[in-house]
Amino acid sequence: MEGEIPNFIMVWILAGASLSYCHTIGKLTSPGLTRLLAILPVISFFFFLPLNLTSIFLGGPSSFFLAWLANFKLLLFAYGKGPLSTTPPISISHFIPLACLPIKFRKVENKIKSGSSTSAPKGQKSPLNYAIKALILATSLHVFHNKQFIHPKIILFLYSIYMYTGLELVMALVASLAQAFLGVDFEPQFDEPYLATSLQDFWGRRWNIMVSRILHPTVYDPVRSISRRVIGNRWAPLPAVLASFFVSAVMHELIFYYIGRTKPTWELTCFFLLHGVCLAVEIMLKQAFVGKWRLPAAVSGPLAMTFVAVTGLWLFLPSLLVRCEADVMAYREYLAFTEFMKNVSNFVKANSLLNQ
Repeated sequence: MEGEIPNFIMVWILAGASLSYCHTIGKLTSPGLTRLLAILPVISFFFFLPLNLTSIFLGGPSSFFLAWLANFKLLLFAYGKGPLSTTPPISISHFIPLACLPIKFRKVENKIKSGSSTSAPKGQKSPLNYAIKALILATSLHVFHNKQFIHPKIILFLYSIYMYTGLELVMALVASLAQAFLGVDFEPQFDEPYLATSLQDFWGRRWNIMVSRILHPTVYDPVRSISRRVIGNRWAPLPAVLASFFVSAVMHELIFYYIGRTKPTWELTCFFLLHGVCLAVEIMLKQAFVGKWRLPAAVSGPLAMTFVAVTGLWLFLPSLLVRCEADVMAYREYLAFTEFMKNVSNFVKANSLLNQ
Protein backbone atom coordinates (compact mmCIF):
# COMPACT_ATOMS: atom_id res chain seq x y z
CA MET A 1 0.00 0.00 0.00
CA GLU A 2 3.02 2.30 0.35
CA GLY A 3 2.77 5.05 -2.23
CA GLU A 4 -0.73 4.01 -3.32
CA ILE A 5 -2.45 7.22 -2.25
CA PRO A 6 0.05 9.51 -4.08
CA ASN A 7 -0.33 7.27 -7.16
CA PHE A 8 -4.10 7.47 -6.83
CA ILE A 9 -3.97 11.27 -6.71
CA MET A 10 -1.59 11.36 -9.68
CA VAL A 11 -3.84 9.03 -11.73
CA TRP A 12 -6.91 11.19 -11.22
CA ILE A 13 -5.07 14.46 -11.83
CA LEU A 14 -3.87 13.03 -15.17
CA ALA A 15 -7.38 11.74 -15.90
CA GLY A 16 -8.85 15.19 -15.22
CA ALA A 17 -6.26 16.86 -17.45
CA SER A 18 -6.95 14.33 -20.23
CA LEU A 19 -10.69 14.90 -20.01
CA SER A 20 -10.13 18.67 -20.12
CA TYR A 21 -8.28 18.10 -23.40
CA CYS A 22 -11.22 16.04 -24.71
CA HIS A 23 -13.65 18.80 -23.73
CA THR A 24 -11.56 21.29 -25.73
CA ILE A 25 -11.39 18.89 -28.69
CA GLY A 26 -15.16 18.73 -28.62
CA LYS A 27 -15.30 22.49 -29.18
CA LEU A 28 -12.73 22.47 -31.99
CA THR A 29 -13.89 19.46 -34.02
CA SER A 30 -17.11 18.11 -35.43
CA PRO A 31 -18.32 14.62 -34.49
CA GLY A 32 -16.75 11.93 -36.64
CA LEU A 33 -13.40 10.44 -37.57
CA THR A 34 -11.38 13.60 -36.90
CA ARG A 35 -12.63 13.86 -33.33
CA LEU A 36 -12.13 10.12 -32.81
CA LEU A 37 -8.49 10.32 -33.95
CA ALA A 38 -7.91 13.27 -31.62
CA ILE A 39 -9.42 11.39 -28.66
CA LEU A 40 -7.85 7.96 -29.31
CA PRO A 41 -4.61 8.83 -27.44
CA VAL A 42 -6.66 9.59 -24.31
CA ILE A 43 -8.60 6.33 -24.67
CA SER A 44 -5.30 4.44 -24.92
CA PHE A 45 -3.92 6.37 -21.95
CA PHE A 46 -6.94 5.44 -19.84
CA PHE A 47 -6.18 1.76 -20.44
CA PHE A 48 -2.67 2.39 -19.09
CA LEU A 49 -3.47 4.59 -16.06
CA PRO A 50 -4.98 1.85 -13.82
CA LEU A 51 -1.71 -0.09 -14.05
CA ASN A 52 -0.29 2.49 -11.62
CA LEU A 53 -2.63 1.29 -8.87
CA THR A 54 -2.33 -2.04 -7.07
CA SER A 55 -5.00 -1.90 -4.34
CA ILE A 56 -8.47 -3.34 -4.71
CA PHE A 57 -10.27 -0.43 -3.01
CA LEU A 58 -8.58 2.32 -5.04
CA GLY A 59 -7.43 0.45 -8.13
CA GLY A 60 -10.59 -1.59 -8.68
CA PRO A 61 -13.08 1.29 -8.96
CA SER A 62 -10.54 3.49 -10.77
CA SER A 63 -9.97 0.85 -13.46
CA PHE A 64 -13.72 0.53 -13.99
CA PHE A 65 -14.31 4.28 -14.11
CA LEU A 66 -11.42 5.01 -16.48
CA ALA A 67 -10.83 1.95 -18.68
CA TRP A 68 -14.50 1.09 -19.13
CA LEU A 69 -16.91 3.87 -18.26
CA ALA A 70 -14.87 6.87 -19.42
CA ASN A 71 -13.52 5.19 -22.55
CA PHE A 72 -16.92 4.04 -23.76
CA LYS A 73 -18.42 7.49 -23.11
CA LEU A 74 -15.53 9.08 -25.02
CA LEU A 75 -16.16 6.75 -27.98
CA LEU A 76 -19.76 7.94 -28.04
CA PHE A 77 -18.63 11.55 -27.65
CA ALA A 78 -16.36 11.16 -30.69
CA TYR A 79 -19.45 10.60 -32.83
CA GLY A 80 -21.67 13.17 -31.13
CA LYS A 81 -23.61 10.67 -29.05
CA GLY A 82 -23.99 9.77 -25.41
CA PRO A 83 -24.27 11.90 -22.27
CA LEU A 84 -21.18 14.00 -23.05
CA SER A 85 -22.69 15.33 -26.29
CA THR A 86 -25.32 17.93 -25.55
CA THR A 87 -26.70 21.09 -27.09
CA PRO A 88 -25.50 23.48 -25.81
CA PRO A 89 -22.23 21.76 -24.73
CA ILE A 90 -21.95 21.05 -21.02
CA SER A 91 -19.41 22.91 -18.93
CA ILE A 92 -16.05 21.36 -18.16
CA SER A 93 -17.00 21.13 -14.47
CA HIS A 94 -19.80 18.76 -15.51
CA PHE A 95 -17.98 17.10 -18.41
CA ILE A 96 -15.18 15.61 -16.28
CA PRO A 97 -17.25 13.89 -13.56
CA LEU A 98 -19.93 12.83 -16.04
CA ALA A 99 -17.29 11.20 -18.23
CA CYS A 100 -15.77 8.95 -15.60
CA LEU A 101 -18.24 8.56 -12.75
CA PRO A 102 -21.50 6.58 -12.52
CA ILE A 103 -23.71 9.65 -12.33
CA LYS A 104 -26.37 11.12 -14.51
CA PHE A 105 -27.36 14.77 -14.60
CA ARG A 106 -31.09 15.30 -14.51
CA LYS A 107 -32.67 18.11 -16.45
CA VAL A 108 -34.63 20.66 -14.46
CA GLU A 109 -37.60 20.39 -16.80
CA ASN A 110 -37.83 16.66 -16.10
CA LYS A 111 -38.18 17.38 -12.41
CA ILE A 112 -40.90 19.93 -13.10
CA LYS A 113 -42.82 17.43 -15.22
CA SER A 114 -42.58 14.84 -12.47
CA GLY A 115 -44.48 17.23 -10.19
CA SER A 116 -41.85 17.88 -7.53
CA SER A 117 -38.24 18.96 -7.58
CA THR A 118 -37.60 17.39 -4.19
CA SER A 119 -38.88 13.88 -4.86
CA ALA A 120 -36.32 11.10 -4.83
CA PRO A 121 -35.26 9.75 -8.16
CA LYS A 122 -36.99 6.59 -9.26
CA GLY A 123 -35.35 3.53 -7.77
CA GLN A 124 -33.25 5.44 -5.23
CA LYS A 125 -32.84 3.41 -2.05
CA SER A 126 -33.77 4.50 1.45
CA PRO A 127 -31.11 5.07 4.15
CA LEU A 128 -32.48 1.97 5.92
CA ASN A 129 -31.83 -0.11 2.79
CA TYR A 130 -28.19 0.99 2.70
CA ALA A 131 -27.83 0.54 6.47
CA ILE A 132 -28.99 -3.08 6.26
CA LYS A 133 -26.54 -3.78 3.41
CA ALA A 134 -23.73 -2.14 5.39
CA LEU A 135 -24.49 -4.43 8.34
CA ILE A 136 -24.45 -7.45 6.02
CA LEU A 137 -21.09 -6.35 4.60
CA ALA A 138 -19.73 -5.87 8.12
CA THR A 139 -20.09 -9.61 8.78
CA SER A 140 -17.53 -10.33 6.06
CA LEU A 141 -14.63 -9.88 8.51
CA HIS A 142 -16.03 -12.56 10.81
CA VAL A 143 -16.54 -14.91 7.86
CA PHE A 144 -13.00 -14.25 6.59
CA HIS A 145 -11.46 -15.06 9.98
CA ASN A 146 -13.40 -18.34 10.19
CA LYS A 147 -13.44 -19.41 6.56
CA GLN A 148 -11.37 -22.52 7.29
CA PHE A 149 -14.39 -23.86 9.22
CA ILE A 150 -16.92 -23.09 6.46
CA HIS A 151 -17.58 -25.16 3.34
CA PRO A 152 -15.89 -23.54 0.26
CA LYS A 153 -19.18 -23.37 -1.66
CA ILE A 154 -20.86 -21.55 1.22
CA ILE A 155 -17.88 -19.18 1.35
CA LEU A 156 -18.32 -18.42 -2.36
CA PHE A 157 -22.05 -17.85 -1.87
CA LEU A 158 -21.48 -15.49 1.07
CA TYR A 159 -18.78 -13.63 -0.85
CA SER A 160 -21.19 -13.16 -3.77
CA ILE A 161 -23.55 -11.40 -1.35
CA TYR A 162 -20.69 -9.30 0.02
CA MET A 163 -19.60 -8.41 -3.52
CA TYR A 164 -23.08 -7.17 -4.41
CA THR A 165 -23.58 -5.18 -1.20
CA GLY A 166 -20.03 -3.80 -1.39
CA LEU A 167 -20.41 -2.71 -5.00
CA GLU A 168 -23.75 -1.06 -4.35
CA LEU A 169 -22.43 0.81 -1.32
CA VAL A 170 -19.28 1.98 -3.15
CA MET A 171 -21.24 3.14 -6.19
CA ALA A 172 -23.80 4.89 -3.99
CA LEU A 173 -21.01 6.61 -2.02
CA VAL A 174 -19.32 7.92 -5.17
CA ALA A 175 -22.61 9.13 -6.60
CA SER A 176 -23.58 10.72 -3.27
CA LEU A 177 -20.31 12.65 -3.14
CA ALA A 178 -20.98 13.88 -6.66
CA GLN A 179 -24.45 14.93 -5.56
CA ALA A 180 -23.11 16.78 -2.53
CA PHE A 181 -20.23 18.60 -4.28
CA LEU A 182 -21.72 19.08 -7.74
CA GLY A 183 -25.40 19.44 -6.87
CA VAL A 184 -26.55 16.61 -9.16
CA ASP A 185 -29.00 13.80 -8.75
CA PHE A 186 -27.94 10.22 -9.30
CA GLU A 187 -29.52 6.95 -10.21
CA PRO A 188 -28.74 3.71 -8.34
CA GLN A 189 -26.40 1.25 -10.01
CA PHE A 190 -28.45 -1.73 -8.84
CA ASP A 191 -32.18 -2.24 -8.49
CA GLU A 192 -32.55 -5.17 -6.09
CA PRO A 193 -31.27 -7.80 -8.59
CA TYR A 194 -32.47 -10.69 -6.41
CA LEU A 195 -36.04 -9.66 -7.37
CA ALA A 196 -35.40 -10.20 -11.10
CA THR A 197 -38.12 -12.15 -12.94
CA SER A 198 -35.90 -13.29 -15.84
CA LEU A 199 -32.37 -13.07 -17.22
CA GLN A 200 -33.48 -10.16 -19.39
CA ASP A 201 -34.82 -8.36 -16.32
CA PHE A 202 -31.65 -9.13 -14.32
CA TRP A 203 -29.09 -7.99 -16.90
CA GLY A 204 -31.11 -5.21 -18.53
CA ARG A 205 -32.82 -3.49 -15.62
CA ARG A 206 -31.41 -4.58 -12.28
CA TRP A 207 -27.69 -5.49 -12.29
CA ASN A 208 -25.03 -2.78 -12.80
CA ILE A 209 -27.44 -0.49 -14.63
CA MET A 210 -24.73 1.95 -15.69
CA VAL A 211 -22.85 -0.78 -17.61
CA SER A 212 -26.06 -1.86 -19.31
CA ARG A 213 -26.73 1.72 -20.37
CA ILE A 214 -23.22 2.26 -21.71
CA LEU A 215 -23.19 -1.04 -23.63
CA HIS A 216 -26.52 -0.27 -25.28
CA PRO A 217 -25.39 2.70 -27.42
CA THR A 218 -21.79 1.51 -27.93
CA VAL A 219 -22.37 -2.16 -28.77
CA TYR A 220 -26.00 -3.28 -28.74
CA ASP A 221 -27.55 -0.56 -30.91
CA PRO A 222 -24.89 -0.61 -33.70
CA VAL A 223 -24.90 -4.42 -33.94
CA ARG A 224 -28.70 -4.51 -33.92
CA SER A 225 -28.83 -1.88 -36.66
CA ILE A 226 -26.47 -3.92 -38.85
CA SER A 227 -28.23 -7.21 -38.07
CA ARG A 228 -31.62 -5.74 -38.94
CA ARG A 229 -30.55 -5.48 -42.57
CA VAL A 230 -29.48 -9.14 -42.66
CA ILE A 231 -31.94 -11.12 -40.52
CA GLY A 232 -34.80 -8.67 -40.07
CA ASN A 233 -36.05 -6.60 -37.17
CA ARG A 234 -37.56 -9.49 -35.20
CA TRP A 235 -34.34 -11.45 -34.67
CA ALA A 236 -31.85 -8.56 -34.81
CA PRO A 237 -31.60 -8.35 -30.98
CA LEU A 238 -30.01 -11.81 -30.81
CA PRO A 239 -26.56 -11.01 -32.31
CA ALA A 240 -26.69 -7.65 -30.52
CA VAL A 241 -27.10 -9.42 -27.17
CA LEU A 242 -24.26 -11.85 -27.93
CA ALA A 243 -21.96 -8.99 -28.98
CA SER A 244 -22.78 -7.04 -25.81
CA PHE A 245 -21.97 -9.99 -23.58
CA PHE A 246 -18.75 -10.66 -25.47
CA VAL A 247 -17.58 -7.06 -24.97
CA SER A 248 -18.63 -7.24 -21.32
CA ALA A 249 -16.58 -10.44 -20.95
CA VAL A 250 -13.48 -8.79 -22.43
CA MET A 251 -13.84 -5.75 -20.18
CA HIS A 252 -14.36 -7.88 -17.07
CA GLU A 253 -11.23 -9.88 -17.90
CA LEU A 254 -9.35 -6.57 -18.19
CA ILE A 255 -10.70 -5.20 -14.89
CA PHE A 256 -9.81 -8.44 -13.10
CA TYR A 257 -6.31 -8.22 -14.59
CA TYR A 258 -5.95 -4.71 -13.16
CA ILE A 259 -7.01 -6.05 -9.74
CA GLY A 260 -4.95 -9.23 -9.55
CA ARG A 261 -2.24 -8.74 -12.23
CA THR A 262 -2.62 -12.42 -13.18
CA LYS A 263 -3.14 -13.95 -16.61
CA PRO A 264 -6.79 -14.58 -17.52
CA THR A 265 -8.09 -18.12 -17.14
CA TRP A 266 -11.17 -17.34 -19.27
CA GLU A 267 -13.79 -18.52 -16.77
CA LEU A 268 -15.15 -14.98 -16.84
CA THR A 269 -15.43 -15.06 -20.61
CA CYS A 270 -17.24 -18.40 -20.43
CA PHE A 271 -19.59 -16.97 -17.77
CA PHE A 272 -20.65 -14.00 -19.86
CA LEU A 273 -20.85 -15.91 -23.14
CA LEU A 274 -22.99 -18.55 -21.46
CA HIS A 275 -25.34 -15.88 -20.12
CA GLY A 276 -25.40 -14.17 -23.51
CA VAL A 277 -26.44 -17.40 -25.24
CA CYS A 278 -29.06 -18.19 -22.58
CA LEU A 279 -30.46 -14.66 -22.75
CA ALA A 280 -30.65 -14.92 -26.55
CA VAL A 281 -32.56 -18.21 -26.17
CA GLU A 282 -34.88 -16.54 -23.65
CA ILE A 283 -35.59 -13.73 -26.11
CA MET A 284 -36.24 -16.27 -28.88
CA LEU A 285 -38.73 -18.16 -26.70
CA LYS A 286 -40.50 -14.93 -25.74
CA GLN A 287 -40.73 -14.01 -29.42
CA ALA A 288 -42.03 -17.46 -30.37
CA PHE A 289 -44.68 -17.60 -27.62
CA VAL A 290 -45.60 -13.91 -27.47
CA GLY A 291 -49.28 -13.53 -26.69
CA LYS A 292 -49.67 -17.31 -26.27
CA TRP A 293 -47.93 -18.51 -23.12
CA ARG A 294 -45.48 -17.22 -20.57
CA LEU A 295 -44.03 -18.53 -17.32
CA PRO A 296 -45.41 -16.69 -14.27
CA ALA A 297 -42.91 -14.41 -12.57
CA ALA A 298 -43.14 -16.52 -9.40
CA VAL A 299 -41.58 -19.37 -11.39
CA SER A 300 -39.30 -17.58 -13.88
CA GLY A 301 -37.75 -15.35 -11.18
CA PRO A 302 -36.39 -18.14 -8.92
CA LEU A 303 -35.26 -20.10 -12.01
CA ALA A 304 -33.31 -17.10 -13.34
CA MET A 305 -31.71 -16.31 -9.98
CA THR A 306 -30.79 -19.96 -9.42
CA PHE A 307 -29.09 -19.99 -12.82
CA VAL A 308 -27.21 -16.76 -12.00
CA ALA A 309 -26.14 -18.11 -8.60
CA VAL A 310 -25.00 -21.51 -9.87
CA THR A 311 -23.05 -20.16 -12.86
CA GLY A 312 -21.62 -17.37 -10.71
CA LEU A 313 -20.31 -19.85 -8.14
CA TRP A 314 -18.99 -22.04 -10.95
CA LEU A 315 -17.34 -19.50 -13.28
CA PHE A 316 -17.41 -15.92 -11.97
CA LEU A 317 -16.40 -15.96 -8.31
CA PRO A 318 -13.43 -18.36 -8.65
CA SER A 319 -11.82 -15.82 -10.99
CA LEU A 320 -12.23 -13.13 -8.37
CA LEU A 321 -11.35 -15.09 -5.24
CA VAL A 322 -8.90 -17.74 -6.47
CA ARG A 323 -7.23 -15.99 -9.39
CA CYS A 324 -7.17 -12.48 -7.89
CA GLU A 325 -7.42 -13.37 -4.18
CA ALA A 326 -9.70 -10.37 -3.77
CA ASP A 327 -10.73 -11.34 -0.21
CA VAL A 328 -7.08 -11.53 0.91
CA MET A 329 -6.29 -8.21 -0.76
CA ALA A 330 -9.34 -6.53 0.77
CA TYR A 331 -8.50 -7.77 4.27
CA ARG A 332 -4.84 -6.71 3.95
CA GLU A 333 -5.88 -3.24 2.80
CA TYR A 334 -8.44 -2.99 5.60
CA LEU A 335 -5.68 -3.69 8.16
CA ALA A 336 -3.38 -1.16 6.49
CA PHE A 337 -6.13 1.48 6.54
CA THR A 338 -7.00 0.93 10.20
CA GLU A 339 -3.30 1.12 11.11
CA PHE A 340 -2.99 4.35 9.12
CA MET A 341 -6.00 5.86 10.93
CA LYS A 342 -4.53 4.86 14.30
CA ASN A 343 -1.26 6.60 13.42
CA VAL A 344 -3.16 9.73 12.34
CA SER A 345 -5.16 9.69 15.56
CA ASN A 346 -2.02 9.30 17.68
CA PHE A 347 -0.32 12.11 15.77
CA VAL A 348 -3.27 14.45 16.33
CA LYS A 349 -3.41 13.59 20.03
CA ALA A 350 0.35 14.17 20.45
CA ASN A 351 0.12 17.56 18.75
CA SER A 352 -2.84 18.59 20.87
CA LEU A 353 -0.93 17.70 24.06
CA LEU A 354 2.12 19.67 22.92
CA ASN A 355 -0.02 22.73 22.21
CA GLN A 356 -1.64 22.72 25.65
